[in-house]
Amino acid sequence: MYKKTLMIDLDGVLNNYIKYEENFIPEIKEGAKEFLEKLYKSSKYELVLFTTRDKKLSEDWLKDNKISQYFKEITNIKKTASIYLDDRALKFNGDFKETLEEIKNFAVHWKK
Repeated sequence: MYKKTLMIDLDGVLNNYIKYEENFIPEIKEGAKEFLEKLYKSSKYELVLFTTRDKKLSEDWLKDNKISQYFKEITNIKKTASIYLDDRALKFNGDFKETLEEIKNFAVHWKK
């Protein structure tokens, strides 16, 4: 069975991110573990963690939160994927004028 690749950002998606601290990753966001488990058990997706953080720090965070088994890999390179889940992304709907407005008014969910 073919699995779709789902790249998931760490900061602001899986954790309670407010600001960047080089050697500290904030606590896991409520519901994140259950969310990942459902995706994983569906057998439809191959999960890849996308983060610019130190790989060892990220691996330890995944292990400490008992979610490392859900991820095929950790990378800082956005690769070809079926879906990207990121707190700093916009979906292009084909309308440039509308997209300019969305860019102008963009704010990450944790700053609203």
